[in-house]
Amino acid sequence: MYRVLNSSQDAFSTKSTINPQEHMSPGFSALKKILLKPTGIPTRLRSRVNAAFNKHLFITNVVISLTLSGAGDVLQQQYNIAAEKQKSWDAARTRHITCSGMTVGALCHHWYKLLDQKLPGRTVKVVAKKLLVDQLLFSPVCLVFFLVSLGFFKGGDFEDLVTDLREKSWRLYAAEWVIWPPAQVINFYWLPTKYRVLYDNTISLMYDVYTSHVCYDLETKKPVNDDCSNDAEKDS
Repeated sequence: MYRVLNSSQDAFSTKSTINPQEHMSPGFSALKKILLKPTGIPTRLRSRVNAAFNKHLFITNVVISLTLSGAGDVLQQQYNIAAEKQKSWDAARTRHITCSGMTVGALCHHWYKLLDQKLPGRTVKVVAKKLLVDQLLFSPVCLVFFLVSLGFFKGGDFEDLVTDLREKSWRLYAAEWVIWPPAQVINFYWLPTKYRVLYDNTISLMYDVYTSHVCYDLETKKPVNDDCSNDAEKDS
């Protein structure tokens, strides 16, 4: 008798059990497959980001640098247009700044790899050494490299380049001492090497705006050519 009751209860429970999979609409089932699929969009995006910052790190750093350098110039030009200091957007100016940012991005990529090889570790002493070497050695080199490449892309002569180095480099270097020492402490202490250029360019977006302002909006005094001055005196 006990076995008969158990068998009847089992049969009743089997018949009364409802399988939710059988009552799902086709649309809900498809949505569930997409959401639960382990190789969905987030996974593909993550794999591409990992490839960009590992296998293709140099290209990634260059693209980041040229993109944000150009963005900084666009922001500065938009401010000039809004302030009625400039009539329209100068595409050539943005192109020159972007190309110069690309060359600086390539330089920074190799610099950070070299710096971490020569000064490995994340202690306070190592971070302080990296900070001093970066500000005292690399920053002046990077500024000269930027201004020289900008002069090359602009197509200016040697006299224009000398004027830019004399009148603009000290302004940019002084601004770097305000921005980069605290920012680089975070960079050297917490971030791995592969994310340094990304962090640099993110922090320096507003610095890029100022760089565009210094390089294009500030008037510089060119040295007077002695031959021209002598000719002027003769004519007078």
